[in-house]
Amino acid sequence: MMPAQIAVAGAGLIGKRHVQAMAQAAGARLAAIVDPMPAAADYAAALGVPYFSGLDAMISAGVAGGVILATPNQLHIEGGMACVRAGLPVLVEKPLATDVAAARVLVEAAEAAGVPLATGHHRRHNPLIAAAKAMIAAGEIGAPVSVHSMFWLIKPDDYFDVPWRREPGAGPVFLNLIHDVDLLRHLVGEIIAVQAAQSNAVRGNAVEETCVIAFEFANGALGTANVSDTIPAPWSWELTTGENPAYPQTSEACYLIGGTHGALELPAGKLWHNTGKRSWWEPLSARIGPRPSGDPLVLQIEQFARVISAGEAPLVSGREGLKTLAVIEAVKTAAREGRRVCLQD
Repeated sequence: MMPAQIAVAGAGLIGKRHVQAMAQAAGARLAAIVDPMPAAADYAAALGVPYFSGLDAMISAGVAGGVILATPNQLHIEGGMACVRAGLPVLVEKPLATDVAAARVLVEAAEAAGVPLATGHHRRHNPLIAAAKAMIAAGEIGAPVSVHSMFWLIKPDDYFDVPWRREPGAGPVFLNLIHDVDLLRHLVGEIIAVQAAQSNAVRGNAVEETCVIAFEFANGALGTANVSDTIPAPWSWELTTGENPAYPQTSEACYLIGGTHGALELPAGKLWHNTGKRSWWEPLSARIGPRPSGDPLVLQIEQFARVISAGEAPLVSGREGLKTLAVIEAVKTAAREGRRVCLQD
């Protein structure tokens, strides 16, 4: 089978990471770079691929069978709709859009046209998550009861020298928690209601820096998430998994998932349970489950290539991205208004 020809729209930090991953991905080949910035033309030339300043020109040239959309968030709908109209499968970086209403328009347009739409929640492609989901599905922890997610780390002061990072929409809820929420939905089940409180007491920027959330799941499980980008601490996906070598790796846990027959620590895959009768009087034992390795960005591109070439369904569809975005929007509403928010509403 010929490699899928994939254009990358957006030659910023995320777009370049996709380009690097594509160089390692089987069944995929970089077809073009699309970006209006003049420096992107030099970048494309260095890569030896065609350069286009806009999506319409790239689509008209017919050089790609699919598109990875890594443009700024506010341009996701415009770019995604252009791909859908052209019948091109598109992988849109998370978040799918800046709000649920806009994301729904794109999802429904893609579904109506029969054009594959994927959301760039790459962590679902991590073999660690596939192993954890298999353990939970096999009943290793029994019925899920409660889950806790941690995102504590410190973003350096110069991170906020970029003005948009101090404004609403750029805080850890929208930029970071969205990944964790997507994995909680994937591992535990649909979230039906949330409550939340947030604070900006340390830096005083117009955006939250700390947020505490309570989740209610459709299967009766409950959960919490504690999110802050102003604490020097080791408990976050970024610092525990080694997924991105830019972050120093620790040996701590960032997710705890408890069920009626055991509890699971992630990313280590450590499973706790009673060796005999389930009781607080009985000793606990722990074993480490399988911890397969693999770069999720590379695996995401390989899966997207199969979507293009073989008609495989996206692992994380646009509909899934929409559901995760709806939870994040509910969290922001709950924190702003100080009330419980039901996702059905």
